[in-house]
Amino acid sequence: MDTIENLGKKAFELLEKLIATPSVSRSEENAALLIEQALQEYGYETKRILNNVLCYGKHFSSGKPTILFNSHIDTVKVVSGWTLDPFTPIVQDGKLYGLGSNDAGGSLVSLLYSFVYLDRVPQEYNLIFLATAEEEVTGANGAKLVRSQLPNVDLAVVGEPTGMNPGIAERGLLVLDVEVAGKSGHAARKEGINAIYRATDAINWFRTYRFDKESSLLGPVKMTVTIVNAGTQHNVVPDKCTFTVDIRFNELYSNREIFDVVCNSLPQWCSVKARSFDHHSSCVKNDCAAVRRCVELGLEPYGSPTMSDQSAFNFNSFKIGPGMSERSHSADEYILLDELDKAIPLYIEIFDGLKL
Repeated sequence: MDTIENLGKKAFELLEKLIATPSVSRSEENAALLIEQALQEYGYETKRILNNVLCYGKHFSSGKPTILFNSHIDTVKVVSGWTLDPFTPIVQDGKLYGLGSNDAGGSLVSLLYSFVYLDRVPQEYNLIFLATAEEEVTGANGAKLVRSQLPNVDLAVVGEPTGMNPGIAERGLLVLDVEVAGKSGHAARKEGINAIYRATDAINWFRTYRFDKESSLLGPVKMTVTIVNAGTQHNVVPDKCTFTVDIRFNELYSNREIFDVVCNSLPQWCSVKARSFDHHSSCVKNDCAAVRRCVELGLEPYGSPTMSDQSAFNFNSFKIGPGMSERSHSADEYILLDELDKAIPLYIEIFDGLKL
């Protein structure tokens, strides 16, 4: 049986392989193969669901509660500003550079080998490991696809760069497309109803409206107009203006509740469509044994403004992993070697012998 130290070395080696294997969202085939091979090395049977990899612990029993270890294998596209090759793992000044090293390769490999270690003997709970695709684009063939094939899950541990502090609440996302109706006319005469002018009133509502319930973990609901389109030529009063709204809501609201408030508040000449109702807010229950263990170990729970695969899960979950969120999606992305070294021992300290 490998020691924790040896598993840490294997985690580092696997992370180097993943960095060298391009896995931009929707092109994760080869990265998924690496994950399968790493698990199969320890005698696990893996289930491939498109580019997702699912693996059950060897001591799985229907009579026990279940913990899911999850992280994603896809990365964002390479942004401008890289001074290094994003697909060549480089160790320098105590850092491992490479695309996906921080988001979320460090969490992925640390959870995988923590899963292997914890599953060496029966725990008080079942263990499942899930590596998901398309997290960065909230795609249909990632966590959303796999969730229907999971057994009952009592707790999901989502690997994301949190500085190994538990992110116990996460904002949901609602994207709205608003169409404002006017009436066309000649710009030289007092004709028509200018849809742009009407839209400015609607946009101002989104800018100034405040939802009543403010979260102690996530703060208020945030609404931001991000795209506006109108008009065809300079001398025609526009009869239509469209704009897009990005809404990040706290755990005190559902996406349907947010949508209803918007629709009931805007004038009748505004039509509102939601792109999806899939991206839920979340908050782990206060009596969660794993979070209590984190607090006992001196880790600080917090509310996360960024999204993860948690938004696709309809069961209790929180995020925790090595690295820092502010390094994600940035040029010359890196994770500290010290962060990697500490991740597996800390995961094990949290979950070994845990009783849900």
